[in-house]
Amino acid sequence: MNFPRLITAGLLLCVVQEALADNTYILATGRRDPRIFAIDLKKALRPENNNTPNAIVSRAKTALDRLDGRPLGDPANIVVSENGKTAYVINHHGAIDNNEFTQHGGRGSIAIMDIRKMVKPQNDDTANALERAYDSGHFGAVGLVLLRDTFIVANAESHLTEDGGNRITFVDRSTGSLRGEVELALGAGTAAFPCPSFPVKFVSPSGPPAFEHPFAQANGTFSPLPLLSPHPAWGCFPDTNGITLGRGGDGKRYLFTANGGTDDVSVIDLESALAGNRTAEILRIPTQIGPWGITTSPNGRWVVSANRESQRVAFEGNTISIIDVELARVGNPAAEVARVQVGTSDPAGQTRPFIPSFTPNGREIIVPNFRSNNVSIVEFDQQTGTAGVVTNIPLTRPDGAPARPKGSAVTSDGRYAVISGGARNAAGGGTVWVLELKKHTVVATVTGVGNDPYGLAIAESDD
Repeated sequence: MNFPRLITAGLLLCVVQEALADNTYILATGRRDPRIFAIDLKKALRPENNNTPNAIVSRAKTALDRLDGRPLGDPANIVVSENGKTAYVINHHGAIDNNEFTQHGGRGSIAIMDIRKMVKPQNDDTANALERAYDSGHFGAVGLVLLRDTFIVANAESHLTEDGGNRITFVDRSTGSLRGEVELALGAGTAAFPCPSFPVKFVSPSGPPAFEHPFAQANGTFSPLPLLSPHPAWGCFPDTNGITLGRGGDGKRYLFTANGGTDDVSVIDLESALAGNRTAEILRIPTQIGPWGITTSPNGRWVVSANRESQRVAFEGNTISIIDVELARVGNPAAEVARVQVGTSDPAGQTRPFIPSFTPNGREIIVPNFRSNNVSIVEFDQQTGTAGVVTNIPLTRPDGAPARPKGSAVTSDGRYAVISGGARNAAGGGTVWVLELKKHTVVATVTGVGNDPYGLAIAESDD
């Protein structure tokens, strides 16, 4: 649509608002506030709602309350179904009380939620949209990929510990039954000490068995599973965070996992894994430092991991890795074709990139940078896999606190990117920013969005 030259900026905003579908919503995971926040995008763009929570239309619980009335749940990531009617929410530690469950390694779960009910104001602060919940098949669930009849879940932890995760689980979308799993190899050359033989037997209820290594011997313990990072005993277990699918020139799909514990990305032959091969991993690609978020270009050819932080030592990354699916599927160790600095012009700056996303046309990569309090827009050539100009856009909060951005998503028309942020805070303080991508400008800020929000999704309700 061509607008007259004389139209003012204010009138242009109004026209853009009217062009948006009335049913476009941002779904933000509240994380420590165990609800999904439904934000009306059109309302968020109204100037009078800027820097307020007014665009939040409803908050849907991801688990039933405890009998004493305490809200439960730990929503970290969210994926919208193929038909746009259902939201699948990963509860990192399942239906727990975040104020009481202070350790890691809780049993993960998947909440299945009706989007039409999630966005209705009359369902605010209820579990009315919750249809059912499934076990993730392991501990510390994070990443989620949808197949036609299967959930694929990345499980980052072990029983009551932050380390010890090496399982990708396959859960039936109809019944919630555990249909299979992949065991990722340990160490992969990144550990500074010997790792146990592979595969690792899981010993219920304590997780992988203890083994000896120099650090453990020096400290009088034989456990590879310290409770919290950073910790020098890290380095054997992948502790997988995000996952994504790439498509090879052979027509097959390959699963890519962001391994925060071993500072690399795994490549898994999905066809082989679904056929029952528990060791279908074909390559391990080293990255700058422990990746967390990971995504795939719209044409399926390129995978981008955000290199967030080391779980072994106190160091945060400042790059994204661009991975060629074609090279990865044949086991080529040069599959990482580029490493792009984001969030800073200082090569030594630690920016902690978090959850990246692509625009629908594949021409830009959106990267929230937690430590540098900004979002990077990376120009990208989807045909060649090359990155161009990186623009860093600062993010601010009306209360003056650090932005601490984490999640990202892009509207289906490619016009807006949305970013979630806000550090963990007992008083809440989660924030969502809306960026107009053509202008590289923040056009709306929504406050009151949970506590430590992570994942985001864009949904359109038919109501």
